[in-house]
Parts: sequence; structure tokens; C-alpha cells
Amino acid sequence: MVGIVVVSHSLNLASEAVNLALQMVQGPGPRIEIAAGASDDRLGTDAARVAEAIAAAEDGDGVVVIMDLGSAVISAELALELLPDPSPEIRLVPAAFVEGIFAAVISAAAGASVDVVARDAEEALQAKAAQLDQAPPRTDVAPQAIARPAVIAEATVVNRDGIHARPAALIVAALASSDAQVMIGTERSAPVSARSPTALMSLGARTGAVLRIEADGAGAAAAVDQILALVRDGFGEQRAEPRAQHAHGSVPLGVSPGRAVGPALRMPDPIPEPDPAFHIPESERPAALTRLSSAANEVAEQLRGRRTAAGTVGQLLEATAAIATDPELLADASMRVRDRGLAPERAVWEAMEVAADAMRTAGPRQALRVSDLYGVRNRIVALLTGRSTEGVPDPGHPFVLLAVDLAPADAAELDPGRCLAIVTEEGGPTSHTAIIARSLGIPAVVAARGATAIPDGTLLLVDGSTGELIKEPTLDQQATAVTVGTLHRERLKGPGSTADGHRVPLLANITSVADVAAALECGAEGVGLYRTELCFLDRAEAPGIVEQAGAYRDVLSRFRGRRVIVRTLDAGSDKALPFLGHAEEPNPALGVRGIRTANNYPEVLHDQLKAIRDAVAAESAETWVMAPMITALQEVHSFARAARGVGLPVIGVMIETPAAALQAEQILAEVDFVSVGTNDLAQYTFAADRHSADLAWLTDPWQPALLRMINMVGRAGAASGKPVGICGEAAADPLLALVLVGLGISSLSMSPMALADVGRGLAAVTLEDCRQAAQAACHSDSPAAAREAVREIAGASEVP
Repeated sequence: MVGIVVVSHSLNLASEAVNLALQMVQGPGPRIEIAAGASDDRLGTDAARVAEAIAAAEDGDGVVVIMDLGSAVISAELALELLPDPSPEIRLVPAAFVEGIFAAVISAAAGASVDVVARDAEEALQAKAAQLDQAPPRTDVAPQAIARPAVIAEATVVNRDGIHARPAALIVAALASSDAQVMIGTERSAPVSARSPTALMSLGARTGAVLRIEADGAGAAAAVDQILALVRDGFGEQRAEPRAQHAHGSVPLGVSPGRAVGPALRMPDPIPEPDPAFHIPESERPAALTRLSSAANEVAEQLRGRRTAAGTVGQLLEATAAIATDPELLADASMRVRDRGLAPERAVWEAMEVAADAMRTAGPRQALRVSDLYGVRNRIVALLTGRSTEGVPDPGHPFVLLAVDLAPADAAELDPGRCLAIVTEEGGPTSHTAIIARSLGIPAVVAARGATAIPDGTLLLVDGSTGELIKEPTLDQQATAVTVGTLHRERLKGPGSTADGHRVPLLANITSVADVAAALECGAEGVGLYRTELCFLDRAEAPGIVEQAGAYRDVLSRFRGRRVIVRTLDAGSDKALPFLGHAEEPNPALGVRGIRTANNYPEVLHDQLKAIRDAVAAESAETWVMAPMITALQEVHSFARAARGVGLPVIGVMIETPAAALQAEQILAEVDFVSVGTNDLAQYTFAADRHSADLAWLTDPWQPALLRMINMVGRAGAASGKPVGICGEAAADPLLALVLVGLGISSLSMSPMALADVGRGLAAVTLEDCRQAAQAACHSDSPAAAREAVREIAGASEVP
């Protein structure tokens, strides 16, 4: 395999470029040696180091040397003179640095010769130029063209990012042992050799593009079949999903869980674009270059100085600081000052815009990072022009933040105590805004077109799970929120019970420690559902036992003497976690989620159970633990055995599927309690997506069929003498709460704002009233009829 030598002024730059390139190949990559930095570890290059690297990379197949700029080229040339017996198979390649490394690594990994690797590296810029419609016509197509191919086939690109470096490398690797001549083209691009990764990337084939594959020679049919299989499989990458559309644009996407209500507040307008017509005389350009460098370094230091948060937020700020001093960006901006006389602020603006365009054309994932560039750009421009960079506003009260997008530096300033939720017009589930929002426990919705047109002060309900946005929500809608800003939080008056003294503990649903204050302020008797996913989000590796235990302890310590039901990790391809490596599924709701994840990753569940045990040992809350998404008895056996094996005393499971409801008696024989998740139980009972507005009438919790399903579970609980709780949205409806109690439900868990109304409703009726209401609702023929029947039974009672 051809060896690669990377010569750069910066070790960090070279290392990251190499790491990124190696992610694009499968199996063993080529031998890569880095010669970066001067002998005193400062920026620069050293010919002796380059010579040592070339000697180390040479393994008989040749070496391709890729250099960044300036003295790197000189050092590489001098290195050849320093070698005692330089091989004739060493190539110094005038390739674009990052693109050249990509192409050389991919080509070498596919087994190409030294001349082909060098050629592919040199032509690497063609892929980017083609995406920008700036590529010159290819001159190597005609000689390789197949006049009358023996095999012709077509396939549609289905992976989300199209034919970028990794898919191109897979195609080249698939043909490594084939003698067939294969060409690939599209409707917009002439056929190119399928053995050239850079040529394949230059096709600019995105999602939905139709590839025309032509092959001739020995093994042509097999070669085409291999390529067709790769394309149809999406190259093993995430497939593109068509986004549902409303009449007025794209559907907002929930990216950080939680449901909050508060007044809208818009981010300040961005810094204005510098004047492109202003130029500085040549005599002033050296000073301008010094100002540019100083401003970039100062912004980087400011960002690093604000990196007070550990973990994800700190890492993102460090990465953002690196953008400010990126040598390629600064070299581009400096050239615009030195050669064109642009003011440094204008030069930075233009250089960042070029980089942003490159990110957009590189694919959807990279496009999500454009806000990072703009955030740094705005800070450098502000410093150069003496303007202030307005960050997140502070109106003196809680708010819902509206923005076009948020740079990491702005998002990191967010105070969960003030910022109730985030709504942006751009961004996606892997954008830095989404990642930081999840790490801070702030509900967030992205892709909400027109959000910044909402006037400041407008009351807004935000659901970070479903993407739902409601302007000026009704009081009933406000009651479904976990977190509410500037609204009076009514407190539950005493323990939940009916008028004749039948106890029904009223508990809160929470997602993080940030929700605890609202739960306690509203008088929650405990926690009926503590969702633990926040601790796992956006992690390349699962959090350790000590870290998890600390997070759980923060919650448990605030509920001493009260019940807290901890739900173990509920994740799947619908709530993808990087360290789990979930494959994308055509129907995530029916795929590997909840307890099913433990079948593939048992160590994740066992570590979490140990962490919960350690947190329980340090606190005096009455802690119960339950598993989500149970469908089979063997799952119950396995979970109960694992939980009891680490010493957890009270074990339960969730009833979210009809299968679990039908087996409630057998399940309760194995565990200490069950909790009904009405949202999912409705979804699976009626085969209706719980997030579909068109099917909302089917997933109405008042559906008599759903109530009968819950009644089965309630009867099983009564027969066993074990608790049956409700932790779905149905529990927050004061009228429906009466029905649930009548069906045998022993506790209700809901958003904190609903506690007072539900408590007041229960206190106005007797247990017998609840049982009559349950019977009437179950025997109704529609949700509307069920509601009306229960209202009549409630009569003049003070049920909200």
C-alpha cells in the first residue's frame, strides 16, 4: 500500500485532517506519517522531520507527500536531498491540503499505485469545484469512455449526504479485485471512472440523484451488482427522510425534550455586513494584517476564557475558539487584505462566507456548522470595528428565546433558570444549538420557519419532544407544560385524595434536575416518571457509573422521604444515541427501543442500574426503578433479575403496549408495580403515530378502547395488591383523572402545572363517583360521548 506523508506548519491541523480522512475508509488504511511544526514545536516545518517521515512511510510501494504551503514545500524538497538513497517512487504533490489528504488516503487504501494516488490527490479540488459549479471540463473522460458497455444499470442515491468521500471510497474498494471497466455518471454529469474517488465526488451526486452505471470487460455484471448493493443500502449511512410539509412550510422539529411556556424574546439583530467598497492604501496594509491577527487571537482567548462548563459545552467552545485562529481561514482573510486592500473586517467576512458555502455544499451535517463560523465571524468583526457583540439578552424574567440560529458561544451563555426554551428557524438535531440545549436541559425546537417574526412578549408554548409550538396557549394547554415562566404556579393543596378519603398520590413527570423546582413549587408528592435520557444524549461513549450516579443523586436529594420512580434508558433509532450505533429503521416506533436496546447493549443497562443503586445509597428518597417498552415476559424476567441483582429493592415496568396490558397479571407476579404510559399505549393500540396531527382523534386518551385496556391493567393491580400508576398525558386532565382512579389506578403522574387542578377535581368526588364515571366512559361509543357522560356524573362537583 502506498504510504502518505503530511507536511504542515501545524501538528493540530495535520492530525485532524488525517483523522477525518481515515474515517472515510473501511479496514486498514495506508501508512501515514506526519511531519509538522518546527524543531522547537512552534509553527513551521523542518526538513529533517520530513525526511524521517518519508523513510518511515516507505514500504516498497512508494510515498505521496502532501504539503500545506510556503516553507512546507521547500522543506519537502530539501528532505529528498537529505535522504541517503531516495526512492524514485516518492511524489511531492501540489494538492490542496485537506482535499489532497482525503483523496490520497482513500485512493491508497483502495490499493492504487503511487502514480494514481498522486493524481487523485492533485485532482482533489475538482469535487469541491464541481459542487460550486466552477470545475473545468474533465479531460480524462474520453480515453476511458466505454463505447458499448456490456452492462448498464441505474440506482437512486438514498443516503442523506450523497456521494461524498466515504461512499466514493467504498465504490473504489468494491472494484479493487475486479478487472471490469466501470464508469458512473448522472443526468447532470458525464461518466467518470468508478476507480477514482475524486472523480466520483466531482459528480456532485446528492440525495435523489440517479446514478447510471456502465461496465464492460471480465466481471462486469458482478461489479455493477456490487455498486448497486452499496447505493441501495445507502452506503451504510443514514438515509434521507422526506420531511413532512404543512401548507406554510417545513414542520418544526423537537430536538431537546421538555414542555415549557413563557414570553417570547428575540435575539438581537446580527452585526451589519462591512462595506465591500472600502479599501485601504498599501502603506496601511501591514498594520491591518496585525490588527486582523490580534483580533482573531483575542476572540479565541475570550471563548476559551468563557469555557467554564465541563463536558459537551466546554468542548464545543474549545472547538469554536479553534475556528477563530484557523490558519487556512486567516490565510484567506490576510490575502484579501494584502492583495486587494480590503479592510480586515471585510476580509474576515468574505473568507468566512467562502468557508460557509463549502460547508453547505459538503452535505446537511456540515451545513449545520455554518452558525459556528458566523458566530466567530461576528465576534472578530465586532472587535475590529469597535462594536459590541450582543449575546443572549437578559430581560430580567424567564423567556422563550427566538433566533434564526445560535452560535455555540451564544448558546453556552444560556441560563436554564431564565431561558425556558429555544426556538430557531434553522438548525437540526445534530446542530450545536441542539447539543447544548440538551446538555443544559432546555427544551428546544429547530427548523421553525418564521419564528423570529413572533413579537416579543407573545406567550409561547414549546414542546421540545414533538416540535409543537402554540402561540397564546389556553389555560388548559398551559397546564400541560412542565416549566412555566411569569405565570402563577398554583400549588397542590395537601395529599391527593377523593372526598371520602381514598388516597391517590399525585406525582410529577420530570426530565432533569432543572424540572425539580417546578415540581416542588407546585406541591408534587414525588416523581412518577424521572426520564434519564438527558444524561446519555450526544455522547460518543456511554456515561460512566460515577457520572450517572451524580446526576441521579442531584434529583433524589431534593425528594427525601418521597417516592421517585426512575425510568431506565428509553432509546432507539427514534432517540438515536451515538454510542449505541443504532441503525436507522424504516419505522422507529416499531423497532429497537426501550428495554430492547439492552438486548444489544446489556452493559449499558447494568451500569445504569448500578449508578441508580449508588445514588439511592447516598440519599433517602423512596426510589423505585422501572423499564420502558415491555412486550414479552422474558423481558420482565431479565430486567427484574438484573435490577434485583444489584440490590435495588422496588422494581417495576411500564405498560406501553397492548401485549404488556394483556399480560398484566403475569407481569405483576414478577415485579412490584407497573406504570401505564398512555401516550404510547394509545399509539400502539390504534396503530396511529402519536405525533400525527391527522390521527390525533385516534390517540385521544378518552377513546373507550384505550380506557378498557387500562381497566385490564387496573384489575390486575387490584388482584395482586400492587400499585398501578399512570404517567402519560392522560393524568393531567382533571376530568379524565376521575375515570382513571375508577379504573383502579393508584397514582397519577403529570406535568407539575396540572397538579392543583387534578387534586381539586379528585377532592370533589367520591371513589364511587369515580367508578361510575369509569364504567360510563368505557361503555361510550366515542371520546366525545365518554367526556359528556363523565361530566354528567361529576354534576355540580368542582371538577375543572
